[in-house]
Parts: sequence; structure tokens; C-alpha cells
Amino acid sequence: MTSTPDAPALSDLSGLFESTFGSAPDGVWQAPGRVNLIGEHTDYNEGFVLPFAIDKTAKVAVRIRRDSRVRLLSTFGGQGLAEADVDMLVPEAARGWTKYPLGVAWALQQRGILVPGFDLLMDSDVPLGAGLSSSHAIECAVISALNELSGAGLAAEDMVLATQKAENDFVGAPTGIMDQSASLRGSKGHAVFLDCRDQSVQLVPFDAEEAGLVLLVIDTKVSHSHADGGYASRRASCELGAQVLGVPALRDVGIGDLEEASGLLDSTTFRRVRHIVTENDRVLQTVERLTTDGPAHIGKLLDASHASMRDDFEISCAELDLAVETSRAHGAIGARMTGGGFGGSAIALTPVGHEREVRDAVVRAFAAAGFTTPDIFTVTPAAGAKRLA
Repeated sequence: MTSTPDAPALSDLSGLFESTFGSAPDGVWQAPGRVNLIGEHTDYNEGFVLPFAIDKTAKVAVRIRRDSRVRLLSTFGGQGLAEADVDMLVPEAARGWTKYPLGVAWALQQRGILVPGFDLLMDSDVPLGAGLSSSHAIECAVISALNELSGAGLAAEDMVLATQKAENDFVGAPTGIMDQSASLRGSKGHAVFLDCRDQSVQLVPFDAEEAGLVLLVIDTKVSHSHADGGYASRRASCELGAQVLGVPALRDVGIGDLEEASGLLDSTTFRRVRHIVTENDRVLQTVERLTTDGPAHIGKLLDASHASMRDDFEISCAELDLAVETSRAHGAIGARMTGGGFGGSAIALTPVGHEREVRDAVVRAFAAAGFTTPDIFTVTPAAGAKRLA
């Protein structure tokens, strides 16, 4: 799904498209991956999340065809040309990275939008399986292209719901709307405070550099997938908790309700519920502190979030815990795993003067534990999906 290390420039992508498909693309679109600053698994509970679009993107060059044929190619080596018929798309029938663009076309059809055949060349530098939403970056780039080229005229909110349908009903991953919302509605220098009940968005200033900080992403190289059972079982626990507590969603349970909930729920379901309830509260606190005090004042909230995901929601792993603990011990002011869990990445909010120390310490710790060497890089809040050419 991700590109080779030397991703092609825009002109090269267009040129490669022309040499592959015989004529120039109608355009090139890009959509970013995302980092979730805080608010994990709260999205499908109609709660609050605070992600931001990152400066790593998926790009698609697309040309509309006059028939129903779809031809798909990735710059990632060895995958070859994939073909399909846009009028014969079947949920979960596609394989590999092609299920994401085909799922988007299918989801648009479910909305009654006439989707013609198309040729598509995809390139991405969003790390695969790292919890940075590489799949949604592809989907958001594709829906931006097809929305424009088909004349559908969907607003960003509708594109969010269409890509969610593609994920849920075509790919088979029971995800919420956070990733798409960050990718489609992100803004440079800001986090996206999203209310997942009504899709309302508030852009919250998040300029770590101005505060003398960097946000390090530590890709543990432990790959995860939202389509596996771990994610689905957590969602099922949340739905059970809401049902027993008699609320539409766990968004409607407050901190003060947890004592009563502990007597109504089995211990595992209660811990799942407690994570969602406390995580929603942490998101609200983080928004307030970013707005009034700045990024240097959110470290303890990041730490508490990780502890909750590790102990109550049980979606961390040894590599993530080591990355978080080592980062804190060597100067990070706060750290947590980010993404759906069971692998992927951690983030560490780190003073500029401690960046090298944190990087080196994490690499040493992984080596001592016998883990795969992690990739460590910085990210900054970037603009959302857009047309490039």
C-alpha cells in the first residue's frame, strides 16, 4: 500500500500514468494520513476525538473512462495491474490495496451516484500498518477525485460517511468517522476537534514547534488491521455496555455514572466502558488546554490515555508500551499509543532539546528487547485532501 522510499514527484506520477495507461490523467489528488492526538475508540461511541492530518499523503492520478472498466496500479513494486468492472463490485471481493478505491466507488453507487469506469495510479508515503490511517488516506484521495470527476458534488461531511460505508460494508472493517474526518477536513497547524455524534468540527491550534516541542511518531513495525477480531470485539463490548446502561451510545455516560455502571456490568465490559468515558473527558480537557495554555500542558493527559488503553481497553502491546515508557524516561513530556491498537505507532511529545535522546533511547531499548528496529520520525499538522493538478 505504501510506495517505495523514493516516491515519485507529481510530474513523475502523471508521466508514469501516461506511460501505463496511454494518455494523461484527468487530474491528481492527494489526501493525508492522520495522527490521533487523543481520543481512541471514542468515535464509534458518538464521542469526541482530536486527530490531525499529517504531512504524509496518498496521491492518486485518475482518468475517467467511457466504459465500466476499472484499471488500478500502485507504485509499490510487484503488485501489477488490477482490473474490475465498476458495475459488478461485490463487498469484500477485492483483495489487497485495491479494496479501498473499489470500496469508495461502490459506496458512491450505494448513494445513487453514477460512477463511470476509471484508470487510477496510486502512490503513498503513509507507512502501512503503523496506525496512521494509510487506508483512509487512499480512500479520501479517491473519493475526492471521483466526487469531482463524476460531478457528484458531495460535501466533506457526506464524503466522510461514504468512505465510512466503504470501510464498514465493503472492506469489512467496523471503523468510525475519525480518520476520514481528519484527512478530508484537516488544516495546517491545527488539530481537528470532532464531535462524532453530529460531525461538527472545531479547528484547535496545535503548533508544537512554536512551543519548543516536536511530536515524534514511533512506528513499532508491529502491523495491525482494523478488519481483524480485536477491533470488532472492543466495539461489541461498547455496544453491550450502552445497551445494559440504557443509553444510545457511551457518549451519554459521564464520569459520575461509572460507580453505578460498575455494579451493572461484568468486569471486562466495565473496563471497556470506563476507557471510553474517561477518554472522552480527556479529549475535552486537551482541547481546553491547547486553547488556553498550549501544547506544553497536555503531557499528563497523553500519559493517562495510554494507561487507559493499556489497562482498561487492552489494545496496547509490549512494543508500544516500551516505546511509551522509554520516551517518557528520556525527556518526552507525554506519550501514548495512537490508532486502533494491537500494534502500530506511539507518539511522544518531546522538547526539541531531547529529541535525539528519545530517538536513540527507544532504538536501544527495542534492540535490547529483541524487537524489530522502529522507524521514528516527526509529523506536523497539515492540510486536508485536495486536488494537486
